[in-house]
Amino acid sequence: MTDTSPPPAPGNLDYRVAHLAEHLASGEYGELGVRLELRGDAVLLTGTVPSTQCRDEVLRTAREELAGHPVHSDLLIAGTSSPDHGEDLT
Repeated sequence: MTDTSPPPAPGNLDYRVAHLAEHLASGEYGELGVRLELRGDAVLLTGTVPSTQCRDEVLRTAREELAGHPVHSDLLIAGTSSPDHGEDLT
């Protein structure tokens, strides 16, 4: 799906963050639950993503849409590997 909405106003950070949140929620990674928090003039992204590729894509999108503002990441990568040993039940 192509985003046809107008680009966000360059000076209104609240609007730009809301636009980014909408973009992330409606896009390929919409089910992730990535949260955006304003911290002064910076934006913090938090949540859990399934892979490093997904994290990198979310960060790339955030840095493009919020150009000129610091973007900080506290995105965790979900562990999807199999256990390396059996669980000992007693």
